[in-house]
Amino acid sequence: MATLTDVIDRPSSQSGLWSWITTVDHKRIGVLYGVTAFIFLLLGGLEAGVIRLQLAVPDNTLVDPDTFNQMFTMHGTTMIFLVIMPLSASFFNFVIPLAIGARDVAFPRLNAFSYWVFLFGGLLLNASFLTNQAPDAGWFSYANLTEKPFSANQGLDYWALGLQVLGVSSLAAAFNFVVTIVNMRAPGMSLMRMPLFVWMTLVTSILLVLAFPVITVGLIELTFDRNFGTNFFVPEGGGDPILWQHLFWVFGHPEVYILILPAMGIVSEVLPTFSRKPLFGYPVVVFSGVVIGIMGWAVWSHHMFTVGLGPVAVSVFMITTMLIAVPTGVKIFNWIGTLWGGQIDLKTAMLFALGFVALFIVGGLSGVSHAVAPSDNQQQDTYYIVAHIHYVLFGGALFGIFAGVYYWFPKLTGKLLHEGLGKLHFWLYFIGMNVTFFPMHYLGLN
Repeated sequence: MATLTDVIDRPSSQSGLWSWITTVDHKRIGVLYGVTAFIFLLLGGLEAGVIRLQLAVPDNTLVDPDTFNQMFTMHGTTMIFLVIMPLSASFFNFVIPLAIGARDVAFPRLNAFSYWVFLFGGLLLNASFLTNQAPDAGWFSYANLTEKPFSANQGLDYWALGLQVLGVSSLAAAFNFVVTIVNMRAPGMSLMRMPLFVWMTLVTSILLVLAFPVITVGLIELTFDRNFGTNFFVPEGGGDPILWQHLFWVFGHPEVYILILPAMGIVSEVLPTFSRKPLFGYPVVVFSGVVIGIMGWAVWSHHMFTVGLGPVAVSVFMITTMLIAVPTGVKIFNWIGTLWGGQIDLKTAMLFALGFVALFIVGGLSGVSHAVAPSDNQQQDTYYIVAHIHYVLFGGALFGIFAGVYYWFPKLTGKLLHEGLGKLHFWLYFIGMNVTFFPMHYLGLN
């Protein structure tokens, strides 16, 4: 006889809109995350389109400078917090319980809570458009651009509160997946037998648990500065604008790996399948992912080489930034080793995985050039940085995520996506990505 709990936990027995709203099924929540993030992807793409159209010809008046700054800020914020992170969460939800042989995640209701809080946070962030005052201080919102009286823009309050809400969602999901992976693996599945994607999800979840409290502190201080007369970042009151940079980047650099590690996990699943051989050096790939997660905490000030930290701090962060290229390079060589001598089948998922590897190498090489402080002094705040971040997060994370979409779509829906259209998608995406962002390296250096 079914208990009440069994009935509640079996949403597939229901149908219609209400069953989706009340669901605690990990597969359905994965679909909700994916569809919502895809809608935000279209919105972020429109914001990028406005930026590029405004810059298409000199002295353009398509949008005014304030609107341009708002589009610039919301594009970056949307793509990072409302697109790449929830698309990764979509795969976490759908794949992880299946991959470790669990019935569901450890806390199904907390999982549903994390999705609805994410949706509320995303809507709150974008509600600033309704006031005609979207945030306009860049996606990292440096003080003093965010401080009154410099900025009376109400959109920055939406930005700070929206990110606080999204942080609650991310923490709820992260605790859930840490507990699920540690406690709910099938008998006999030791840690070193877990699929690579499960490993990268575990590392990502731990990074989320540790990183989001840091940005939470910064956002609370920013909110208090703007609304309650405190002076955390106001020099006239004894505050320090550089404190915001430290708080933001202590969070922001682990965040980079929160964005890229899930894609690395997906690629580590796709390449062996379509090379028809096991992943080359599985333990080394696992270890390098863990090392990236640890070392990500030791490199944040390479975003701050131009603020006057002094030669000792700059030297230390220069060295750590160069060293983190080692575990990343190890992964790339392992992926190449997986392909070497394999029976390679160039299906769409494989093309996106190969595109990820190729473009991530370009982004990684430009990242190493940022590690050298003298060259970073020249590159800071130029299009070279824009090229770098897009090769890592657009050419990297999103290519990896699309590899996952094509790879796991039959698992989600029972249907294969059309190979011809998939390959057209890949080539348009790959060529468009390089035509758009590769020239920015030259532009920035010039």
